[in-house]
Amino acid sequence: MKKTLIVANWKMNLSTHEASVLVHRLHQTIPTHRSVEVVLAPNLLVLQPISVEIDRHKFGLAAQNAYHRDSGAFTGEVSYTMLQDLVHYCIVGHSERRIYFNETLEVVRDKVAASVRNGITPILCVGETKQERTENQTKQVIHDQIVTALFRLTSEEVSEVVIAYEPVWAISTFGGEVAKPHDIKLVIDYIRKQIADLYGQRVSEEVRVLYGGSVDDQSAQAYLSIDGCDGALVGSASLNYQKFANIVDTAYRLQHEESEHHG
Repeated sequence: MKKTLIVANWKMNLSTHEASVLVHRLHQTIPTHRSVEVVLAPNLLVLQPISVEIDRHKFGLAAQNAYHRDSGAFTGEVSYTMLQDLVHYCIVGHSERRIYFNETLEVVRDKVAASVRNGITPILCVGETKQERTENQTKQVIHDQIVTALFRLTSEEVSEVVIAYEPVWAISTFGGEVAKPHDIKLVIDYIRKQIADLYGQRVSEEVRVLYGGSVDDQSAQAYLSIDGCDGALVGSASLNYQKFANIVDTAYRLQHEESEHHG
């Protein structure tokens, strides 16, 4: 069985000290689960000190962003090459990067390629805005985001990629509506169909697809129970150690029930 993947995107929050306190609390609250992979994505400044502090058996690390060139005269940027020894994952193409920092489909494609080239697993975020959804463009938007982002990868490489479906209309920052599990399942199925068409059925089954969009400890069970959903990308709720621990616990419980069911 695939491990459920729960990612904490702390976004632009927490000083080094605050992050250290949060990690300490998470250590105390979250037991090690073999069936659930927990990944923390702190801000770039905090990544290095946190990497020394965490128990790697319990938590993985992700960067929230990086630059697609490996080195050079790019003042202020940090490359995937520099992150190699620190992180296993990097979030790529998050809706906030696409919206606030004008990251185009091509920029996201270059970042995915750089991430893979440097041995870091990209967590590729895809999702449509409220307007695109209203105009029935969801499938077209998701199709374009996936096809361009994965353009330079082999099917072996694609099978390792994590895809996070984050409908922009369901994110609290953008006045989020509550996404219904049924609607999410349709899109997750469509994402897998795209992968199957491009890279074959086996790869589409191996890819881990997460849901992200105002996931908290109240809604986690409904989202994690969706057939084909392999985990969650958690935003603001991940800054609260109790809420985040509850989400991890929910993931573990559902995994446990499913393995007993299959066992």
